[in-house]
Amino acid sequence: MAIRWGSYKVSNLYDELLRAAGKPRAAAETLCGYLRSLTDKDLEEYKVAAESAIHVMGISFRVYHEDEGSIDRAWPFDIIPRIIDKQEWLKVEAGLKQRVKALNMFIDDLYNQQQIIKDGVFPADLLKKSKNFLPQCKGVHPPLGIWAHICGSDLVRDKDGTVYVLEDNLRVPSGVSYMLENRQVMKRVFPEMFEQYNILPVDDYPSHLYDTLCQLSPRDIAQPEIVVLTPGIYNSAYFEHAYLAQQMGAELVEGRDLFVDKDDIVYMRTIEGPARVDVIYRRIDDHFIDPDAFNPDSMLGVPGLMRAWQAGNVALANAPGSGVADDKVVYAFVPEIIRYYLNEEAIIPNVPTYKCINKEERDYVLENIHNMVVKPANESGGYGMLIGPHASKAECEKFKRLVRRDPRNYVAQPMLMLSTAPTLIDNKAEPRHLDLRPFVLSAKDIQVTMGGLTRVALTKGSIVVNSSQGGGSKDTWIVDMEA
Repeated sequence: MAIRWGSYKVSNLYDELLRAAGKPRAAAETLCGYLRSLTDKDLEEYKVAAESAIHVMGISFRVYHEDEGSIDRAWPFDIIPRIIDKQEWLKVEAGLKQRVKALNMFIDDLYNQQQIIKDGVFPADLLKKSKNFLPQCKGVHPPLGIWAHICGSDLVRDKDGTVYVLEDNLRVPSGVSYMLENRQVMKRVFPEMFEQYNILPVDDYPSHLYDTLCQLSPRDIAQPEIVVLTPGIYNSAYFEHAYLAQQMGAELVEGRDLFVDKDDIVYMRTIEGPARVDVIYRRIDDHFIDPDAFNPDSMLGVPGLMRAWQAGNVALANAPGSGVADDKVVYAFVPEIIRYYLNEEAIIPNVPTYKCINKEERDYVLENIHNMVVKPANESGGYGMLIGPHASKAECEKFKRLVRRDPRNYVAQPMLMLSTAPTLIDNKAEPRHLDLRPFVLSAKDIQVTMGGLTRVALTKGSIVVNSSQGGGSKDTWIVDMEA
């Protein structure tokens, strides 16, 4: 037998499928029993079937190398799913809804009354030095008061089983297409498991996304014109842009396909003439969406787009400026933000975070940097950070200089012992660290995906799960054990 759970090592960490060697968690018993019955040949056939499905479905992602330029790669996928009991997930769902609601209130406040600053809860100086606060958005009230319509918050679990929010992604969060495609691959590879488990669906996400975007339309019509605005085929997430447009039945457009006329309305160029656009799901960063308002050299955006948005003639999802809350220093204030706007305690805690703008906290970070994870405020994808326990003395000294030079740009966290899950390495199940990115849609209602994108560090001992740095993914099953 290829997988022997009795020899699977569970030591001083929380494992998502096993509570001890040879002892699956209740929700994983059926899966672990099935996997135990498979031979090496069976496992190899399943792996080949998954790889074939990924190839046929064209699931890829783009990575960049200084020497080789951009390269398209097949999506790295592990066939052993992650399982979470629905009862546990309901608490996570409630916590994500609470968090996104408070963050949208926070963003709206910053661009309007700034009451949270006046009341001394959020530092004015922090806002002044924010790279993602856009003065062009001041005084704007987007539809329903929602700025971040699509949010992807990264969750991790520590060794004691506690779930934390690691960071929030409110600008242009990516990865949802891989969550959907992972499920399709698993249905092809393990159809029998979907008969034995009541696995809650994620396939309805595109229809929920479409409904969310429709609710933002400035025109009260049955079928608003919705487009997905992409930077183009060379973007690392182009597969996702094309996939979501196709799934929603929306047009996939680039900046050159749109124009803003003298009436401050956005139109799409078609063979039948200009067609008015109501909602733009934009996958372009703020500073490139409109050369008239931001970077004048941008060839990706649409001149006059901000003018049309400010006039209320088009909806943008996510709204420009929502990235003001997509800042790892702002992240440290989220529990206080929830308390301020909702008068509630955070259901899902933050990872303990040291703010380097605070001298006492900064001194502690500098003294203990070899034990800390130090992150820049606005980088993503795992870039630009220091993992102290795995860093050289020279790297730690370099980051000390960076923190001293610009304390506003850094936060630090203790290195968590991230949970693991069995991952197939050469037909043997080995523990690998992972995280989870659920997706939250906000309009008239707030909806959370039943699960999310589980990203897994395929390198032994690594905690960096990003696909751009060698990570892979798993399907995430939220299972109803009471059904």
